Amino acid sequence: MNSRRIPKNRSLGTRAGLQALGAVGLILLAIAILVIGMAPAQTRASSHREAPLISTDPEADNTDVYAFVSPDMSNTVTIVANYIPLEEPAGGPNFNAFADNVLYEINVDNNGDGADDITYQFEFETRIRNRDTFLYNTGPITSLDDPDWNMPQTYDVRRIQHHHEKDQAGATVDKVDADRRIGRGLKTPPVNIGPRSTPNYDALANAAIASVDGRKFFAGQRADPFFVDLGSIFDLAGLRPFNSLHVIPLTDTMGINTLKGFNTHSIVMQVPISDLTRNHRMPTGPTDPNAVVGIYASASRAKYRVLDDDGTIDEHGPYVQVSRLGEPLINEVIIPLGKKDRWNAQDPENDSQFLTYYRNPEITHLENILYPALDNANEHNRNDLVTILLTGVPGLNFTGNTKADLVRLNMMIPPSATDPNGVDRLGAIAGQLDGFPNGRRLADDVVDIELRATAEGYGPILHNLLGLPNRTPNNLLGDGVDGPDKPFLAHFPYVASPYQGYDHAHHPAVAFAEHKMEMILNR
Repeated sequence: MNSRRIPKNRSLGTRAGLQALGAVGLILLAIAILVIGMAPAQTRASSHREAPLISTDPEADNTDVYAFVSPDMSNTVTIVANYIPLEEPAGGPNFNAFADNVLYEINVDNNGDGADDITYQFEFETRIRNRDTFLYNTGPITSLDDPDWNMPQTYDVRRIQHHHEKDQAGATVDKVDADRRIGRGLKTPPVNIGPRSTPNYDALANAAIASVDGRKFFAGQRADPFFVDLGSIFDLAGLRPFNSLHVIPLTDTMGINTLKGFNTHSIVMQVPISDLTRNHRMPTGPTDPNAVVGIYASASRAKYRVLDDDGTIDEHGPYVQVSRLGEPLINEVIIPLGKKDRWNAQDPENDSQFLTYYRNPEITHLENILYPALDNANEHNRNDLVTILLTGVPGLNFTGNTKADLVRLNMMIPPSATDPNGVDRLGAIAGQLDGFPNGRRLADDVVDIELRATAEGYGPILHNLLGLPNRTPNNLLGDGVDGPDKPFLAHFPYVASPYQGYDHAHHPAVAFAEHKMEMILNR
């Protein structure tokens, strides 16, 4: 269990406007809804709205977690935890922000028991300078202290180190060894509004990078680094490059990144590797037991919320976890609808209760029936997925026999490139063992990788290295989207600057036509 403190009572003003509908990820599970007709409309799943309850709470919705050895500082690890799905950049006057009443956490297991040994907690506080205007800003924002910015937000960071013991009944009890506030009043940048309001946005974002005791922190709006053709995947699991092989065939085309033009909110931290190990030392090499850690992010809210008739919310009681995320696309396509909300509330150490869904994945059944040209993959006894997703791969990122959903990272495997944009998007499938499923880099194409893995199309490298099956043409599956529309930064915080509200587009007809023509000419 996390060391989650009892929140102080808060009286919070209501926020105007609903958040934009969010949907990101590999959504073949949605086909089960359409084909079998089991679910009501409000429980639509996607990678950013993966469970019925969290889909109504975007500020607490984990969207993605990335963990990788920093490409330009290989003695450190960078972790990115994203929240708030599909932010519309022009979403004023109440622009997206971290919630003051949500406890955001990045959790680290460094001894293989699936429980948190180190927790970084992030709590935000928003100040309203002028309550007599509806404006987010009353003039150009030229610094983080500019009085024209009407809603500045700051945050505190705590680092909690703990261990776990069993009580007489065999239940796990959390013991806190150290609880230290390592950052106080750190500043976030504003959202990227437009040329009048945020004329030099990158300078504002750079000013929000905080250095604390050898660690770096950033919290603020970023361009969503995830990439996927959600429009086609939601259309009965269509993969545009394989349209002609679908049971309802269409013309083959290249994929379209649905997330173009959308933002998210990122918590990014860069810490020394020794900050994460169980012995607080730098591991000696990739085979050192201290070299591998498991990481996940979570969001928690106070257990009791009272809506008052004056338009405020009173919150009290202990924090309760409402969202968590480790490996990508698990709650979306592995966990069934009836278990999704429970999955979000559980800690990874309890994930053995979901084992049957990994061993008998519905997504593989859907791939087999919707694409008859594939070489039918095994739909049962998928111990390969259990190894990759729940325990780690021996010799690569194995953490032990405890089955837990964590991003497992061997911190002593060096980066394949110093530029985050220069890596192979297929990660370990392409032979880059610093890539997914060993950690997760920003450029790793987890949609294509997991499509191939669930269809037993692991490719020749992993077939020869680990004996994993390599079915053809399953080893070519993909949605046709191979990267984001904005390149990543070559330095911390690595995630690209957010799309601007004034000048952005998702996929207008002209841009789509140009994109399609470019892909045809490059064939």
